[in-house]
Amino acid sequence: MRKAMIVWGGWEGHEPRQGAEVVRDMLVEEGFDVRVEEGSDAFADPALHAMSLIVPIFTRSEIAKPSLDNLLAAVKAGAGLGSYHGGMAASFRNEVAFHFMCGVQWVAHPGNIIDYRVDIANSTDPIVAGLESFDYRSEQYYLHVDPMVEVLATTTFTGEHAAWTKGCVMPVVTKKRFGEGRVFYTSLGHVAREFEHPTMREILRRGLLWAARGAKKSDHADQ
Repeated sequence: MRKAMIVWGGWEGHEPRQGAEVVRDMLVEEGFDVRVEEGSDAFADPALHAMSLIVPIFTRSEIAKPSLDNLLAAVKAGAGLGSYHGGMAASFRNEVAFHFMCGVQWVAHPGNIIDYRVDIANSTDPIVAGLESFDYRSEQYYLHVDPMVEVLATTTFTGEHAAWTKGCVMPVVTKKRFGEGRVFYTSLGHVAREFEHPTMREILRRGLLWAARGAKKSDHADQ
C-alpha cells in the first residue's frame, strides 16, 4: 500500500485543516495509507523518505532548516509532492529552495475573489485529458513560474483589476520533476468548498496520483 503524508498549518484563512481532511479522504479512496500531521516540524521526520506522496498545505508560516532539508531530500530521492493554491505556492515565503522545488510562487491575486475562466492547455496530458475549459470563482493567482514546468491549464487576465496584466496568460495547473520526484500544483482551491467543483477536484485527484511514487498507468502516470 502506498503511503502519503499530509502536513498542514499556516494562515487559517485558507482553511488548511479542512483542506487536509478533503485530501485525506480523496487519497484513502485511492487506496493510500494516509498520515495527517499539523505543523512544519513534521517534515523533519525520517519517515518522509518512505512516502509515495507528500502534500504540504501551508500559507505563509516558517519552516526550520532540518525540516526543509529533509523535505527537499525526500522529493529529490523520489517521493512525490503535490498541493494546491496557497498550500504550496504561498508557503514558506523566505525559503527560495522550497520554491525552486515547487516551480511556482504566488505574488498577487488582483481583484481578490472574482469570476474567471480556466482553459485546458494540453489536452493530451492524462491529468487533464477529456476535461473541458470551465468557469471558476476564486482568487485568480498571479504566479512567478519556473520556465521548466509543464503547463496543463491556464487563465487569462482581463486587466480589469490591474490594467498592466491585460492579456497575460498565467499557468493554473503545472507539473515538473525535482530530482527523481514528481511535483504537481494547481492554483485552484482557495477554501474547502471549492473542492465541490467537479473539474477542480478531478484535476487535483489526477495530479496527486501522477505525482505519487509508484504511480500506476491507471493513475495517469505516463507522460
